[in-house]
Amino acid sequence: MLSIIQAAGWPIWPLILCSILALAFIVERFVSLKNSRVLGSGLVDEAIGISRTAVPAPETVNQLAQHSALGEVLAAGWRAINNNPRCSPDEMRAAMEAAGRTVTHRLERYLPALATIASAAPLLGLLGTVIGMIEIFGSQAPSGALSGGNPAQLAHGISVALYNTAFGLIVAIPALIFWRYFRARVDGYTLELELSAERFARHLEPLCPGRSAEAKR
Repeated sequence: MLSIIQAAGWPIWPLILCSILALAFIVERFVSLKNSRVLGSGLVDEAIGISRTAVPAPETVNQLAQHSALGEVLAAGWRAINNNPRCSPDEMRAAMEAAGRTVTHRLERYLPALATIASAAPLLGLLGTVIGMIEIFGSQAPSGALSGGNPAQLAHGISVALYNTAFGLIVAIPALIFWRYFRARVDGYTLELELSAERFARHLEPLCPGRSAEAKR
Protein backbone atom coordinates (compact mmCIF):
# COMPACT_ATOMS: atom_id res chain seq x y z
CA MET A 1 0.00 0.00 0.00
CA LEU A 2 2.83 2.40 0.81
CA SER A 3 4.44 1.71 -2.54
CA ILE A 4 1.13 2.45 -4.29
CA ILE A 5 0.79 5.74 -2.43
CA GLN A 6 4.34 6.67 -3.35
CA ALA A 7 3.74 5.74 -6.98
CA ALA A 8 0.50 7.76 -7.10
CA GLY A 9 2.27 10.94 -6.01
CA TRP A 10 1.00 13.87 -3.99
CA PRO A 11 -2.47 14.09 -5.66
CA ILE A 12 -3.54 10.94 -3.79
CA TRP A 13 -3.24 12.56 -0.34
CA PRO A 14 -6.51 14.54 -0.63
CA LEU A 15 -8.20 11.29 -1.65
CA ILE A 16 -6.77 9.51 1.39
CA LEU A 17 -8.13 12.29 3.60
CA CYS A 18 -11.54 11.96 1.93
CA SER A 19 -11.51 8.20 2.50
CA ILE A 20 -10.75 8.64 6.21
CA LEU A 21 -13.52 11.22 6.61
CA ALA A 22 -16.00 9.10 4.68
CA LEU A 23 -15.25 6.06 6.84
CA ALA A 24 -15.66 8.13 10.01
CA PHE A 25 -19.01 9.55 8.80
CA ILE A 26 -20.29 6.09 7.82
CA VAL A 27 -19.42 4.54 11.19
CA GLU A 28 -20.90 7.49 13.09
CA ARG A 29 -24.15 7.35 11.10
CA PHE A 30 -24.48 3.60 11.60
CA VAL A 31 -24.29 4.15 15.36
CA SER A 32 -26.52 7.24 15.47
CA LEU A 33 -29.24 5.89 13.16
CA LYS A 34 -29.94 2.73 15.11
CA ASN A 35 -33.65 2.13 15.53
CA SER A 36 -33.31 2.12 19.33
CA ARG A 37 -31.76 5.60 19.25
CA VAL A 38 -34.39 7.09 16.95
CA LEU A 39 -37.75 5.40 17.54
CA GLY A 40 -37.41 2.96 20.39
CA SER A 41 -40.03 0.26 20.86
CA GLY A 42 -43.63 0.97 21.82
CA LEU A 43 -42.72 4.44 23.03
CA VAL A 44 -45.90 6.18 21.85
CA ASP A 45 -48.19 3.67 23.55
CA GLU A 46 -46.19 3.95 26.75
CA ALA A 47 -46.32 7.76 26.68
CA ILE A 48 -50.06 7.71 26.02
CA GLY A 49 -50.57 5.33 28.94
CA ILE A 50 -48.62 7.55 31.31
CA SER A 51 -50.52 10.70 30.32
CA ARG A 52 -53.94 9.12 30.13
CA THR A 53 -55.53 11.67 32.50
CA ALA A 54 -52.82 14.29 33.08
CA VAL A 55 -49.37 15.36 31.94
CA PRO A 56 -46.65 13.75 34.13
CA ALA A 57 -44.08 15.56 36.24
CA PRO A 58 -41.01 17.24 34.67
CA GLU A 59 -38.77 14.36 35.80
CA THR A 60 -40.76 11.91 33.68
CA VAL A 61 -40.75 14.39 30.78
CA ASN A 62 -36.95 14.61 30.94
CA GLN A 63 -36.64 10.84 30.99
CA LEU A 64 -38.78 10.59 27.87
CA ALA A 65 -36.73 13.28 26.09
CA GLN A 66 -33.50 11.40 26.82
CA HIS A 67 -34.87 8.06 25.65
CA SER A 68 -34.64 8.59 21.88
CA ALA A 69 -35.25 11.07 19.08
CA LEU A 70 -38.96 10.25 19.10
CA GLY A 71 -39.03 10.69 22.86
CA GLU A 72 -37.63 14.19 22.42
CA VAL A 73 -40.48 15.08 20.07
CA LEU A 74 -43.15 13.62 22.36
CA ALA A 75 -41.65 15.31 25.42
CA ALA A 76 -41.92 18.66 23.65
CA GLY A 77 -45.72 18.32 23.76
CA TRP A 78 -45.67 17.53 27.46
CA ARG A 79 -43.34 20.46 28.17
CA ALA A 80 -45.52 22.88 26.25
CA ILE A 81 -48.50 21.98 28.42
CA ASN A 82 -46.51 22.05 31.67
CA ASN A 83 -44.79 25.36 30.95
CA ASN A 84 -47.78 27.26 29.61
CA PRO A 85 -50.94 27.36 31.79
CA ARG A 86 -52.91 28.56 28.77
CA CYS A 87 -51.38 26.24 26.21
CA SER A 88 -53.68 25.66 23.25
CA PRO A 89 -53.62 22.60 20.98
CA ASP A 90 -52.04 24.72 18.24
CA GLU A 91 -49.23 25.84 20.55
CA MET A 92 -48.66 22.27 21.67
CA ARG A 93 -48.45 21.11 18.06
CA ALA A 94 -46.10 23.98 17.19
CA ALA A 95 -43.75 22.93 20.00
CA MET A 96 -43.73 19.34 18.76
CA GLU A 97 -43.14 20.45 15.17
CA ALA A 98 -40.17 22.57 16.26
CA ALA A 99 -38.71 19.62 18.14
CA GLY A 100 -39.33 17.43 15.10
CA ARG A 101 -37.40 19.81 12.83
CA THR A 102 -34.50 19.81 15.30
CA VAL A 103 -34.46 16.02 15.46
CA THR A 104 -34.66 15.68 11.67
CA HIS A 105 -31.74 18.07 11.26
CA ARG A 106 -29.73 15.96 13.71
CA LEU A 107 -30.60 12.77 11.82
CA GLU A 108 -29.24 14.34 8.62
CA ARG A 109 -25.93 15.31 10.23
CA TYR A 110 -22.86 14.52 8.10
CA LEU A 111 -24.98 13.33 5.16
CA PRO A 112 -24.22 16.46 3.10
CA ALA A 113 -20.51 15.97 3.83
CA LEU A 114 -20.72 12.32 2.73
CA ALA A 115 -22.50 13.38 -0.47
CA THR A 116 -19.81 16.00 -1.09
CA ILE A 117 -17.09 13.37 -0.76
CA ALA A 118 -18.95 11.08 -3.18
CA SER A 119 -19.09 13.93 -5.71
CA ALA A 120 -15.59 15.32 -5.15
CA ALA A 121 -13.59 12.08 -5.06
CA PRO A 122 -13.90 11.36 -8.81
CA LEU A 123 -12.92 14.96 -9.55
CA LEU A 124 -9.87 14.64 -7.31
CA GLY A 125 -9.00 11.44 -9.13
CA LEU A 126 -9.40 13.26 -12.44
CA LEU A 127 -7.10 15.98 -11.15
CA GLY A 128 -4.47 13.34 -10.38
CA THR A 129 -4.97 11.95 -13.88
CA VAL A 130 -4.40 15.35 -15.45
CA ILE A 131 -1.28 15.89 -13.34
CA GLY A 132 0.01 12.47 -14.41
CA MET A 133 -0.59 13.32 -18.05
CA ILE A 134 1.26 16.58 -17.61
CA GLU A 135 4.22 14.66 -16.19
CA ILE A 136 4.05 12.24 -19.12
CA PHE A 137 4.23 15.02 -21.68
CA GLY A 138 6.89 16.80 -19.65
CA SER A 139 9.08 13.72 -19.75
CA GLN A 140 9.27 13.71 -23.55
CA ALA A 141 12.13 15.12 -25.54
CA PRO A 142 11.67 18.55 -27.10
CA SER A 143 11.19 16.90 -30.47
CA GLY A 144 8.25 14.90 -29.10
CA ALA A 145 9.82 11.52 -29.84
CA LEU A 146 8.82 8.93 -27.27
CA SER A 147 12.22 7.23 -27.39
CA GLY A 148 13.98 10.45 -26.52
CA GLY A 149 12.13 10.91 -23.21
CA ASN A 150 12.92 9.80 -19.71
CA PRO A 151 11.44 6.27 -19.26
CA ALA A 152 11.39 6.53 -15.46
CA GLN A 153 9.53 9.83 -15.52
CA LEU A 154 7.20 8.47 -18.19
CA ALA A 155 6.34 5.45 -16.02
CA HIS A 156 5.83 7.70 -12.99
CA GLY A 157 3.41 9.90 -14.90
CA ILE A 158 1.39 6.89 -16.04
CA SER A 159 1.23 5.50 -12.49
CA VAL A 160 0.10 8.87 -11.13
CA ALA A 161 -2.67 9.03 -13.72
CA LEU A 162 -3.97 5.49 -13.26
CA TYR A 163 -3.65 5.19 -9.48
CA ASN A 164 -5.45 8.46 -8.82
CA THR A 165 -8.27 7.59 -11.20
CA ALA A 166 -8.76 4.21 -9.57
CA PHE A 167 -8.49 5.51 -6.00
CA GLY A 168 -10.96 8.31 -6.73
CA LEU A 169 -13.54 5.75 -7.85
CA ILE A 170 -12.75 3.46 -4.90
CA VAL A 171 -13.56 6.31 -2.52
CA ALA A 172 -16.56 7.71 -4.41
CA ILE A 173 -18.54 4.52 -5.04
CA PRO A 174 -18.90 3.34 -1.40
CA ALA A 175 -19.53 6.92 -0.25
CA LEU A 176 -22.35 7.27 -2.78
CA ILE A 177 -23.87 3.90 -1.84
CA PHE A 178 -23.86 4.65 1.89
CA TRP A 179 -25.14 8.19 1.34
CA ARG A 180 -28.17 6.84 -0.54
CA TYR A 181 -28.68 4.18 2.13
CA PHE A 182 -28.58 6.67 4.99
CA ARG A 183 -30.73 9.14 3.04
CA ALA A 184 -33.45 6.52 2.59
CA ARG A 185 -33.17 5.53 6.24
CA VAL A 186 -33.55 9.13 7.44
CA ASP A 187 -36.57 9.63 5.17
CA GLY A 188 -38.19 6.54 6.67
CA TYR A 189 -37.47 7.72 10.20
CA THR A 190 -38.86 11.16 9.41
CA LEU A 191 -42.14 9.64 8.23
CA GLU A 192 -42.38 7.50 11.36
CA LEU A 193 -41.69 10.54 13.55
CA GLU A 194 -44.40 12.56 11.83
CA LEU A 195 -47.02 9.82 12.14
CA SER A 196 -46.17 9.11 15.78
CA ALA A 197 -46.15 12.80 16.68
CA GLU A 198 -49.54 13.33 15.03
CA ARG A 199 -51.02 10.42 16.95
CA PHE A 200 -49.60 11.71 20.23
CA ALA A 201 -50.78 15.27 19.51
CA ARG A 202 -54.37 14.06 19.07
CA HIS A 203 -54.08 12.34 22.43
CA LEU A 204 -52.77 15.51 24.14
CA GLU A 205 -55.37 17.89 22.73
CA PRO A 206 -57.95 17.23 25.50
CA LEU A 207 -55.21 17.86 28.12
CA CYS A 208 -54.34 21.34 26.83
CA PRO A 209 -55.48 24.02 29.34
CA GLY A 210 -56.29 26.49 26.56
CA ARG A 211 -58.67 24.11 24.80
CA SER A 212 -61.58 24.88 27.08
CA ALA A 213 -61.07 28.60 26.61
CA GLU A 214 -61.16 28.23 22.84
CA ALA A 215 -64.32 26.13 23.10
CA LYS A 216 -66.09 28.86 25.07
CA ARG A 217 -65.29 31.39 22.35
